[in-house]
Amino acid sequence: MTHSPTEPRQIVHWADGAALTGSPTGWSDVTNPATGEVTGRLALASDADAAEVIAAAARAAEGWGRTSLARRTQVMFAFRELLNSRKDELAEIITAEHGKVHSDAMGEIARGLEVVEFACGMSHLLKGGHSEEASTGVDVHSKRVPLGVVGIISPFNFPAMVPMWFFPLAIAAGNTVVLKPSEKDPSAANWLAALWQEAGLPDGVFNVLHGDKTAVDALLTSPDVQSISFVGSTPIAEYVYETASRHGKRVQALGGAKNHMVVLPDADLDLAADSAVNAGYGSAGERCMAISVLVAVDPVGDDLVARIADRTRTLLVGDGAPGATGDEKEADMGPLVTRAHRDKVSSFIDSGERAGAKVVVDGRDVQARGGQEGFWLGPTLFDDVTPDMEIYTEEIFGPVLSVVRVGSYEEAVALVNANPYGNGTAVFTNDGGAARRFEADVQVGMIGVNVPVPVPVAYYSFGGWKRSLFGDTHAHGTEGVHFFTRGKVVTTRWIDPANRPAGGLELGFPRND
Repeated sequence: MTHSPTEPRQIVHWADGAALTGSPTGWSDVTNPATGEVTGRLALASDADAAEVIAAAARAAEGWGRTSLARRTQVMFAFRELLNSRKDELAEIITAEHGKVHSDAMGEIARGLEVVEFACGMSHLLKGGHSEEASTGVDVHSKRVPLGVVGIISPFNFPAMVPMWFFPLAIAAGNTVVLKPSEKDPSAANWLAALWQEAGLPDGVFNVLHGDKTAVDALLTSPDVQSISFVGSTPIAEYVYETASRHGKRVQALGGAKNHMVVLPDADLDLAADSAVNAGYGSAGERCMAISVLVAVDPVGDDLVARIADRTRTLLVGDGAPGATGDEKEADMGPLVTRAHRDKVSSFIDSGERAGAKVVVDGRDVQARGGQEGFWLGPTLFDDVTPDMEIYTEEIFGPVLSVVRVGSYEEAVALVNANPYGNGTAVFTNDGGAARRFEADVQVGMIGVNVPVPVPVAYYSFGGWKRSLFGDTHAHGTEGVHFFTRGKVVTTRWIDPANRPAGGLELGFPRND
């Protein structure tokens, strides 16, 4: 099918190594957030489409699970090399559909590549244990085996990195994958599928299912799908966890966040201000590890807010595609992902103002460098925010930073721990003892010390506590390897022909002579 340059292209599923249109229940618009232009039409899966994609993964599962570790590792290395050499292509796709600036998209891919590189060591990660003569003439060994078909449901904010938290480990461990990306920016998933094929992955091992709740529910309920990995909002994470668990699947469902950054009086305030701006407004605040609350411990509030405001006012908001506007300087922050999301975040700013918070920097009237129909909202800074305000209690998922002032370290920690979320937090201080105490005191899964966005490297695991995680297992690292495998323990006895014991029944436990 040919398209004119302005005609939206069709985006369809990927199964058995080829595009699959199927019998969609409808088509969803995919837009360029910087222009508002509809650039794609996404096929929304019917029940039959979902069943066909899952069946492709199920057919490939036994063969891939029995493929040698050496061959699986070769494919992983080939995928890594291809992705590294062509990451600019993927970054352009992400910018065009998500809106984040090109350098931010490249950073997302780099973090995903870390997990791919970790997965290249799967041969070592799957080594089991062996005990000889555990009992007389009895040996015991353990091994980890793949689950089969695994489902991944990923959010819009990191269309490459979040899927790569999961699928490299799943594939390297011998599983087949069905990825359900966000409807808002689906093209990265299809690009990755084609890259896997080029790397030599057999057909059916990596599949892409597009759609809405129909596609999600198919993954959650299919008897062929053994596990679900999910990242998204807490209400949906709860639904995914409850539904998939009820259907006998293991689940890791990562939910929402309200991440606090605590600045103690002895902190380097320039470092803290730079970090607050980077962590609050990077990727337009559309990330689960964004800092959305800055807790200023007296007496640093006035000075710190002034420094953050000065930096915030210098940020350039615009189209993040390379050379999009002919300006050599890349924008610092792009648009929000959709018009509806932009309007929702803007309504939170209205709410904060009505509630009495001080609007220090207002992003609602931003003059963006880009299309007039783009989904623009500038960085916004609130001061004098209190914990009863909606801008504090809700996960805004946009470029809104709220400053809460407290009188002591104890008040700051109490504020962090009272929050229902426990994804990430940070403390800024030059006092090692205070940092060490903070690390012990806060009830949060990921902690930064003078690091505002403490996303772990790939060989550690990613995930929060409380209402930020449903299920017991975090993403990637050792926990990720264990999530995508099952343990087997094998007990063996080989009788030495030269010392074969006399026959007869033995009804008791083995004797350890």
